[in-house]
Amino acid sequence: MTEFTPPPDDQDDLDFSTLMKGVTPLEKTRADLGPKTTQRDASVAYRRLMAAREPEQFIDGLSAEATELVESEDDLLFAIPGVQIGRLKRLRQGHIPWEQGLDLHGFSVDQARDEVSRFIRDAARDKARCVLIVHGKAFTQPGQPATLKSCVNDWLRQMRDVVAFCSAQPKEGGTGAVYVLLKARPK
Repeated sequence: MTEFTPPPDDQDDLDFSTLMKGVTPLEKTRADLGPKTTQRDASVAYRRLMAAREPEQFIDGLSAEATELVESEDDLLFAIPGVQIGRLKRLRQGHIPWEQGLDLHGFSVDQARDEVSRFIRDAARDKARCVLIVHGKAFTQPGQPATLKSCVNDWLRQMRDVVAFCSAQPKEGGTGAVYVLLKARPK
């Protein structure tokens, strides 16, 4: 690289090309802002990070085996004592908008248990009132019970932040998903 030497004071009328003699242009004329990521790329990266992380042990008392097996097309419905019938009807009809969602497709039972536990705790901490959990219907194994659906049904009944849950509307997963109503927390 050559060093720039200013012209003598008496040569103020030099043209630009003379002044730039020996200067080499930059190879790149734009800033490199890194690779552009899409929402899907970010989601894949998050799941890979979570999978590579050391598995956390949760002391929630949730078992990897369901106590009651349910069929893939069975409607799920649960409410703790004291839940108003009108509120439960609104939940079943999908009239209570869900604020956060979790899709368990591709998870093992152990992974799903940890994800559901973490998801419900985080949603309750964030003061979410209604969430959606997609557990699937287990159509890939004909004649087999819907293991993950049965486990989710069992786990949600044991969680202290869960007030009620029911199968979702067909447009949001039907019997392959549940709306979960969480306890109201003071704002």
